[in-house]
Amino acid sequence: MDLPQNHPARPVRDYQAIIFDCDGTLTDSMPVHFVAWHQTMSRHGIEFPEERFYALGGMPSNRIISLLASEQSIEIDAEKVAHEKESTFLDHLHLLEPIESVIKIANFYRSRIPIAVASGGFRDIILRQLRQIGCEDWFNAVVTAEDTQRHKPFPDVFLEAARRLNAPPEHCLVYEDSELGIDAAKAAGMDWIDVRNFYSPKRIPVT
Repeated sequence: MDLPQNHPARPVRDYQAIIFDCDGTLTDSMPVHFVAWHQTMSRHGIEFPEERFYALGGMPSNRIISLLASEQSIEIDAEKVAHEKESTFLDHLHLLEPIESVIKIANFYRSRIPIAVASGGFRDIILRQLRQIGCEDWFNAVVTAEDTQRHKPFPDVFLEAARRLNAPPEHCLVYEDSELGIDAAKAAGMDWIDVRNFYSPKRIPVT
């Protein structure tokens, strides 16, 4: 593996499967998402500060919109606006870059043990991100918001990924970049690595 032996991204023991979040873990997409969120929420008169955006990482877009609209007493069609936000995100997909240290882990293990993506994002958006960074066909399973009723911080998305990989949760390792995601990994009984310990997202100016 093309990472130093003591690099914090390296697993510290053997696992039967590895599960990766996508946004902010495999892809440096969070700044691109924030640009899309800023533009979309501004059109609907909803405030969404950058700090709050990162705090809600891992939550599906429609739930974020419902939460913000309720807090700010704004009537809104959360499903419609969520798709509007995702369409705006795709308009900026050319800005998306991989997080190389995590990609190296995925590339190393994909020929050795089962690996999966487990995300709170919509399937089409996640697959297009993976395609953008050239790893769409690496994973034995891709679990997204459409596949579970409950989302992070509940463990369902990780447990479903483990089920599809036929791996006991206690023998799975999760790569994550958000508190909600790490809480979900803990609730699933899985080990986890916090990508924020070795990678900081770039910032893209919003207008």
